[in-house]
Amino acid sequence: HLGKTTTVKRRYTVLSREILDNYPELASEGSPTIKQRLEIANRAVLEMALEASLACIKEWGRPAQDITHIVYVSSSEIRLPGGDLYLATELGLTPDVGRVMLYFLGCYGGATGLRVAKDIAENNPGSRVLVTTSETTILGFRPPNKDRPYDLVGAALFGDGAAAVIIGSNPDLSRERPFMELNYAVQQFLPGTHTVIDGGLTEEGINFKLGRDLPQKIEDNIEEFCKKLMSKASVNNYNDMFWAVHPGGPAILNRLENTLKLNSEKLECSRRALMDFGNVSSNTIFYVMEYMRDELKSKGRGGEEWGLALAFGPGITFEGILMRSL
Repeated sequence: HLGKTTTVKRRYTVLSREILDNYPELASEGSPTIKQRLEIANRAVLEMALEASLACIKEWGRPAQDITHIVYVSSSEIRLPGGDLYLATELGLTPDVGRVMLYFLGCYGGATGLRVAKDIAENNPGSRVLVTTSETTILGFRPPNKDRPYDLVGAALFGDGAAAVIIGSNPDLSRERPFMELNYAVQQFLPGTHTVIDGGLTEEGINFKLGRDLPQKIEDNIEEFCKKLMSKASVNNYNDMFWAVHPGGPAILNRLENTLKLNSEKLECSRRALMDFGNVSSNTIFYVMEYMRDELKSKGRGGEEWGLALAFGPGITFEGILMRSL
């Protein structure tokens, strides 16, 4: 029961029967299809990013032309110019919008996008930064093969989607309603673990290998990392905080919960995002944060003030942000 193992109840994918009918070669083992995959992915990634960005700008309530910078995160497209340019054009942003591309960071890309946007916002008074993440599994799709049963776990765990958020400093409270403050951000890699999450581009697309020791490596290093982030706030009990953790898979969440002795409801938003969307790479942290925003809102004054956003990916890289609920 893969659904039980991965805890994923539904996922959304770009890949469809129609696409496979148009590109039958995607279903045959070993055929060089990187060109076809990029044809599908480049278009899909932009389309999803555009939809997420438009919804985000609408909720923000200010005109798109007020966006001064764009941070575009994806591990699912390859082209020059990149999707950042096409997105800026489609949204009608000004031609002097400052663009940053974050390519192929994998699952921690969303958190990196937030860290980079925070730096831009703090260093450019009045700026408003659109962070958008968009991912599809097309580049890594492989036809089912009984010699690679592990592929099915990936197929049941990973999904497609996009997300968008606007970051700024000194909000204009007459027309903006910020819900989270990004207080302090840290990125760290674990020396000597670069082979644990291993990805490479081939003629057939992207091949990923995930080491079985990934949850253990995260478990061994996570407590020290969290302490570093928490040192900037006046909190030292893990259960006094809210947690927005990238749900790489259920094992990672379970290990984290046990190691840090978290109450079972602490990772509820992460588990729900995994169940509802799967692991959508760089996007997932935003789905978790959206659930977290609703949860904190419903708790009102009784909600936790401080929290951590955490994501893990190739490197092994940890990306963490100390956040304050507003």
